[in-house]
Amino acid sequence: MKDERYIKKLETVIKGMLSPLRDIPFNIVIEAMTGKKVLSFDLANSNHTELLSLLESASKTAGQRVNDKGIRRPRPNEVGNDIEPFVRSALNSLKLKADVPIGPSGNKKSMGYPDVLFWFNKNPYYLECKTYNRENVATTQRSFYFSPSDEFKVIHDAPHFLLSYEIYVDGEEGHNHIYKCRHYKILSIEALSLDVKYEFNSDNKRMYSGKDGTVLLAEGDVR
Repeated sequence: MKDERYIKKLETVIKGMLSPLRDIPFNIVIEAMTGKKVLSFDLANSNHTELLSLLESASKTAGQRVNDKGIRRPRPNEVGNDIEPFVRSALNSLKLKADVPIGPSGNKKSMGYPDVLFWFNKNPYYLECKTYNRENVATTQRSFYFSPSDEFKVIHDAPHFLLSYEIYVDGEEGHNHIYKCRHYKILSIEALSLDVKYEFNSDNKRMYSGKDGTVLLAEGDVR
């Protein structure tokens, strides 16, 4: 009877997890995950308006350098990663000390949110790099996501920005398209609306062992 009550409670919890949480502000999620605040960007703050001017300059420079070289990729969803070094280089040309962010251990992590940490007047700022095209910019296609991690790369109270380029195909080279930039958007994402959808997962050890809930029915060599 006790086991039946426990199973019933567990089923209720799981059913609740299957309903996605919606419209959670980004700043609340970051503070809950990391203890760090997402600071507001204030256009009435002269320090912030000066920084925005520098960000616009860096965005134009990075986009122009991308267009000078072109980014060769078979699919557009791979272009965002290639834009990051152009953006870091442009920020550094303005002495904004841009680099790959570090996690709590002090190690740099190229993968995961956010892409760039830079500094202005001794204050830290985070920047995520994205791309879009005219066909998907107003759709509900999932384009921004992150997951909790022991090495999550937000370790400062700071404003968070997103820099996104509209990309287009300017030619072909072998199996690759040649992508270039047409437009840029700089956004403050302090209160960006987020959804959460849980997933269930396992691992090879549990799945293939014939233990931990699986039953190995047969196996053998193939010759």
